[in-house]
Amino acid sequence: MLRTINFMGVRNVAFAVTVLLTVLALFSWFQKGLNFGLDFTGGTLIELTYERPANLENVREELAKAGFHDAIVQSFGATTDLLVRMPGDDPLLGNKVADALKQVGGDNPAVIKRVEFVGPQVGEELRDQGGLGMLLALGGILIYLAFRFQWKFAVGAIISLIHDVVVTLGILSFFQITFDLTVLAAVLAIIGYSLNDTIVVFDRVRENFRVLRKASLIENINISTTQTLLRTIATSVSTLLAIAALLFFGGDNLFGFSLALFIGVMAGTYSSIYIANVVLIWLNLSSEDLIPPVKAEGVDDRP
Repeated sequence: MLRTINFMGVRNVAFAVTVLLTVLALFSWFQKGLNFGLDFTGGTLIELTYERPANLENVREELAKAGFHDAIVQSFGATTDLLVRMPGDDPLLGNKVADALKQVGGDNPAVIKRVEFVGPQVGEELRDQGGLGMLLALGGILIYLAFRFQWKFAVGAIISLIHDVVVTLGILSFFQITFDLTVLAAVLAIIGYSLNDTIVVFDRVRENFRVLRKASLIENINISTTQTLLRTIATSVSTLLAIAALLFFGGDNLFGFSLALFIGVMAGTYSSIYIANVVLIWLNLSSEDLIPPVKAEGVDDRP
């Protein structure tokens, strides 16, 4: 028989860690802001390939000499492939940058593979719709939890989800990871993953109220969390291994997506134990909360 782990014995320490991480994440978020990609801000993206490995510093210097001081140059998969990102609302900007790079290529000329332009209006619309999509996802989850569980469970799950999103966005903001549509998709996936993990624990807590009638709420949570621990570990580890493969071998296009998922999965696993469950303790969940209200029977006053 699996020995019960006293998870809630360190809940005060976990709460302090939670507050610290959340405050730091919010500080970074408001101080640095998110590094929105071209999907949201608008601008030009140019993909280049060279015959031999390209020197990023030389490319940046040449672009600066040509007057493109805001260009962001980074490797794109192989050492011979580069990605140039530039803000701006000129649809012809990509062609101008491409011409400038061709002229300074020397004995290692650049070949333009693709040029993409996203207008600022489109980027602003995508940003607004992305934020609205995230709010709608949280709203839909709140409605689902209100019907699926008692309202105290719903509060715990929502606070847990908000923590996961805030911490993930805070870390992305601190390291200035490009926030584009793929990262937004990762954040939405984090919401679903964290909710699933939390519901598994909540289901067991609710079931154990019927089985462990003499156990206190803290004992119930410790037993329920221990009983679901193997499932949580198996799910989290297998998911993290798959994400790690994307993180290290997926290239620059999937780096932000993979990193956001990796952070979110770890935060979701932590929050399902030390945030969602702790909220139940704060709200003093009891077996009486799970008893459906008795419907008053109508009185037959006919003679």
